[in-house]
Amino acid sequence: MKKTLLFALILLLVAGICFAGGNKEKASGEKVWIVATDTVFRPFEYTNEKNEFVGIDVDILAAVAADQGFKYDLQSLGWDAGIAAVQVGQADALIAGATIKQERIDKGWIFSEGYFLATQTFVVGKDSKISKFEDLKGKNVAVKNGTAGADFAKSLQSKYGYKITVFDDSPAMYNDVILGNSAACVEDTPIMAANIKDAGLKLRIPEGMESEGAPYGFAIMNKANQELLDMFNAGLKNIKANGKYQAILDKYLK
Repeated sequence: MKKTLLFALILLLVAGICFAGGNKEKASGEKVWIVATDTVFRPFEYTNEKNEFVGIDVDILAAVAADQGFKYDLQSLGWDAGIAAVQVGQADALIAGATIKQERIDKGWIFSEGYFLATQTFVVGKDSKISKFEDLKGKNVAVKNGTAGADFAKSLQSKYGYKITVFDDSPAMYNDVILGNSAACVEDTPIMAANIKDAGLKLRIPEGMESEGAPYGFAIMNKANQELLDMFNAGLKNIKANGKYQAILDKYLK
């Protein structure tokens, strides 16, 4: 019941955002694609100290659009609201560190070629003595709703005997571990490493507690937007070939 109510509220929120439906046109008649993204998923999308919205996803989309010559409007909605916006046609696509996985494809997600290979990892407090999965027995693990990290945690839950608490965003999940309410959280490894380094979070990544990894993809959920997906794939191929893609990764990860 609570999940149904929450989803309904998200849909109402999305419907009230400043756009009234999918791709729009400028006064000149030029098409502008609406792309939804998360709000805080460093280093893929976040607001920097100059109050600029930046990140790997932000820069890759800009580079691909420049290469392919299309216009877009990037809307920072948050993970759940961004997905809902694309599902109901209020946005045309999503770029938000979305892991390509069969469960999402079965639900109607149509992914681009993978643009970044990421693992998920368990993360513990800076002074925690936890160093292996067995140490989590009887403890609580925090996860972010609907993510590959949540799937990874659930896949090991029965084997290692821990409890799971679900959060709507990454900062709340991190804070639950820092406060000691959860013994660990599960996050995409590059995101966690960047947050620990840049934000000075009192967390650490134990060795050997990561997944095998899966690629992130740009996603549409309506076949009518295949044109945008095709342009993304073509542009991604080109920026990988000309070095712009690697320069973006180096900018945020080196």
